[in-house]
Amino acid sequence: MIVKQYQGKTEEEAIAKAKKELGENVTIMGVKKVRRGFFGFLRPKIVELNAAIEEEQERPMTRQSLPPLKPVRPANPAKMPNPQIIPEPAGPVKEEKTEKSEKTDSGIEAKLESLHSLIEQQLVKENDREIKSSSNTEDSDVEFMKLIYNTLIDNEVDEKYVNELLDEVERVKSQKASIDSVLSIIYQKMILMFGQPSIITPAQSGCRLIFFVGPTGVGKTTTIAKIASKLSVNDKKKVVLLTADTYRIAATEQLRTYANIMDTPFRVIYDADEMAAAVQDFRDADYILVDTAGHSHTNEEQRAGMLEKINCVDETIEKEVFLVVSATTKYRDLLSIADAYKQLSDYRLIFTKLDETTTLGNLFNLRMHTGADMSYVTCGQDVPDDIEVFSPQSTVKQLLGGR
Repeated sequence: MIVKQYQGKTEEEAIAKAKKELGENVTIMGVKKVRRGFFGFLRPKIVELNAAIEEEQERPMTRQSLPPLKPVRPANPAKMPNPQIIPEPAGPVKEEKTEKSEKTDSGIEAKLESLHSLIEQQLVKENDREIKSSSNTEDSDVEFMKLIYNTLIDNEVDEKYVNELLDEVERVKSQKASIDSVLSIIYQKMILMFGQPSIITPAQSGCRLIFFVGPTGVGKTTTIAKIASKLSVNDKKKVVLLTADTYRIAATEQLRTYANIMDTPFRVIYDADEMAAAVQDFRDADYILVDTAGHSHTNEEQRAGMLEKINCVDETIEKEVFLVVSATTKYRDLLSIADAYKQLSDYRLIFTKLDETTTLGNLFNLRMHTGADMSYVTCGQDVPDDIEVFSPQSTVKQLLGGR
């Protein structure tokens, strides 16, 4: 007796395939509904059945018995103009997963979690659409890389970084790598490119002086209040708030209000001498956080004044600078801002207003452009809740189309 396995959207379709190959006298031995593959949880269940026939009745598969070819339309017709013609699977589907391969699949799935919507959002856009398996590995690889490319471009990742990433993936992946393993390589490569976040930590000895710089309107003062609150309330550290933003009375009063609520020292700084004096006065603090004036990155005079304040303090004080930018700022403007502030000092990156954008490509772009460490992200106005340490894993999932 010959036993073979068939699949179809419905039981009738699977039986029809069995009869087409083995003949009308085929015996159906078992029917069940299953999902297939690493991305199987995206697809509707299909019917799988075992069909049997006596050996002498088996009909060999001929060219005429193969199912017709059906086109698979690209996810984005405008960006993927050349649909591939992929044969619908026919004949037996063998289950040869070893215990090791099953563990590998589950491990990848656990890492990528919600990345299933990468396929869901880009391919499953029409009713009754189904991702079909292909005997042409080269064609499916091309379509998958197009999908990754378009997804990253749609998330406003700079095209040059997308090409660099995919070129690197092509170099390191094996010739017969599955889509599962390619996606895992891309995911891990992007996490490595982001690097681990670099956050505020205590000084090795004494006080740590921290300057927050950036353009006007990015939420710098609120971000400082969030960080100060976490350091003071959660970590039980002694925090001092200084503001050198003497251009905006509202910003000064806002930070003063937060300082009063947290019961932390507060002082307004007008020049480099007052900055040096304040640092000397509060040397017993764990952290001194300094809000600076937001200004145009093209204003040379204001930049010079800020540089003087940053460099006026005693070299024994451990000092660092955070550049605060908005995720909603245009990419070209972000590059100009980053380059201008890089002339003042090395800095780490804080991105604000993630709740006001649907694309996170600028986070990746600025990290790649500056080489600066990622630090924190904010996603709302609530103090201190709407701030968290940057997560490369979560960000990469979103850039690849995940939720």
